Amino acid sequence: MFKSRFESGCRGRTVRVVTAAAVTAGLLTGCSSQDDAPPEKKSIRVLMVDNPQMLELKKLTAEHFTKRTGIKVSFTTLPENEVRKEVHSDFATQSGRYDVATISNFETRDFAAHGWLRPLDSFITRDRSFDQSDILLPMQLSLSGADGKVYAEPFYGESSFLMYRKDVFEDLGLKMPKKPTWGQVAELAERADRPEKGMSGICLRGQPGWGEMTAPLTTVVNTFGGTWFDKNWNAKLTDPAFADAAQFYVDLVRDHGEDAPEKAGYAGCLRNMKRGKSAMWYDATAGAGPLEADGSPVKGKIGYVPAPIEETSSSGWLYTWAWGIQKASKQPRSAWEFMSWASSKEYEELVGREIGWANVPAGKRQSTFKQPAYKEAAGAFDDATEKAILEADPRKPGVQKRPTLGIQFVGIPEFTGLGDSVSQELSAAIKGEQSVGSALRKSQLEAQRIGAKYKRR
Repeated sequence: MFKSRFESGCRGRTVRVVTAAAVTAGLLTGCSSQDDAPPEKKSIRVLMVDNPQMLELKKLTAEHFTKRTGIKVSFTTLPENEVRKEVHSDFATQSGRYDVATISNFETRDFAAHGWLRPLDSFITRDRSFDQSDILLPMQLSLSGADGKVYAEPFYGESSFLMYRKDVFEDLGLKMPKKPTWGQVAELAERADRPEKGMSGICLRGQPGWGEMTAPLTTVVNTFGGTWFDKNWNAKLTDPAFADAAQFYVDLVRDHGEDAPEKAGYAGCLRNMKRGKSAMWYDATAGAGPLEADGSPVKGKIGYVPAPIEETSSSGWLYTWAWGIQKASKQPRSAWEFMSWASSKEYEELVGREIGWANVPAGKRQSTFKQPAYKEAAGAFDDATEKAILEADPRKPGVQKRPTLGIQFVGIPEFTGLGDSVSQELSAAIKGEQSVGSALRKSQLEAQRIGAKYKRR
């Protein structure tokens, strides 16, 4: 029973656990005084993004969590952009309206620095069955604060890789390198591009948005040797490495990309790949599941290789939707009970049995990639996904030092606006409305204003 997780823990003694913080700040020690805390209500409020795996969780909660624990869960689900705004508003004011919310590794460190999140280390120490050491190390690092404490637990995780049509490559006599460079990908895209048959050489996000085009673009910038800001917060958008990467991205998507690339984001490229309209697709590892699902017309036809590189040894991004407890919550133990269950091995096994192993919210635990049933369902891409996540290093995504953590983003609140505006400028370049150089010169001014603010701190 879930209750025993806390009853068996730290009474009168010190327990040590290894977490992400242990890698950077030493071993965590000690127990909290939760045994002396007042009783909590057996109900919590959860705010979460309305993606399919979260909605499956909502359906499973009453039968498989509430019945066992007595904790009722009231869900509020919103689209991604709306949930981000609602979480920020509620946590910033510490209204306590929601006890738990889905946050990503983009928000976690900033929220922790502002004191909006409850640190989880004491819960982790007491809840032995949760097995924090099983969480993939890049996920642990990306969900820890600057103080070394853990502030969120992942529901699922992803990196990025290159997906390609094995059958198309074979028909055309093309060979995909085991670890391609972007130069090689551009050559392959040119040779695979067959507009007369309705197939583009590659699909790349061209839709504006810091979470749309800016995400894959930034990984290209990283591996070309560029960065948004150097370690001293100097903006670098007009430096040669950044400019070369942006020009390469725009040229590739214009010359050999999908139709109307300025309108294509993750969902659009996924549709193109499933419908046989693209020979390659560089994007999130999460895209592999739908491609290999039962009923997919391209199931078994896709190959998976690491994110293309140039000057770095790897270039995949790192992203996770995770659970955080609002500092103002009056039900922190019940909140932990829920998020511990929702991120547990037990929950993954439940999804595997009830819905199917291809639908498991994976990408966060080492043990999942060793689970025979999962390997059978995800055998086409599980090794490539695990490798991509393990190679992702939010501390060093490029060739030079950065002022903050992040691979496909800069870990500051202002990046949402900056990333949006830069992608809008580059989307205009994709449409031929301006040059890449003009787009970056405008964007550099905005980046300089943001960098100057952080220099003064």
